[in-house]
Amino acid sequence: MTWRLSVHEELPSTQDAVLAGAAAGEADGYAVLALTQSAGRGTQGRPWRSPRGNLCLSVLLRPDGAARELPQWSLLAAVALADAVAGCLPDAGALRLKWPNDLLLGGAKAAGILTQAAPDGAGGIAWLAFGFGVNLAEAPPLPDRPTASLAGQGVSPPTPVDFAWRLLGALDRWRDRLAAEGFAPIRAAWMARGPAAGAPLTVSQAGAPLQGTYAGLAEDGRLLLCSKEGRIAVSSGEIRG
Repeated sequence: MTWRLSVHEELPSTQDAVLAGAAAGEADGYAVLALTQSAGRGTQGRPWRSPRGNLCLSVLLRPDGAARELPQWSLLAAVALADAVAGCLPDAGALRLKWPNDLLLGGAKAAGILTQAAPDGAGGIAWLAFGFGVNLAEAPPLPDRPTASLAGQGVSPPTPVDFAWRLLGALDRWRDRLAAEGFAPIRAAWMARGPAAGAPLTVSQAGAPLQGTYAGLAEDGRLLLCSKEGRIAVSSGEIRG
């Protein structure tokens, strides 16, 4: 794919810029990077601090496929992000994925992905936007969890622009694999960096939280949780802790 990367000194939100592009008819491959954001946000509208030196990147995709496959695209983005970060580390053993949208270094949050999408009215995907926030140079504190950065791992992190191109290349490679081989390689790559089998998990949802132990991913990408009620396939929610 030929990515069209637009780089800005500062924006309120790269995600808002890409959503505006989607509404205006921008084609697949539109990407917006800001060296800093004044109103960045994560999942559930949480504020996301964006100091200079960290990655603030959003991308627009218009993939073929059914709207029901959107969770698989979220996992593809997570695997691509993990690959891009792993290439910056001398030892990627501390790198883990937290379902559905966080990247951890040594158990601390180092990156997150904001996913937004719209159906096309015929069961397909009109557009798909990923917002990537990566702590390259600095790990801004969060009130509810520890944070980490690449610089904190004793490496000299790439510039945001250099890392953006690294990440866009990883997205290309995994899109090519999805087209050629289906979702199975993405599922396997995610599980290789996911929780340990049998790890206790609590998934927060709109109702009561679900508690159980991790049992992998279903073939469609849903989280499998072994609970007192049996094995549950979870399609949405947030893992606590």
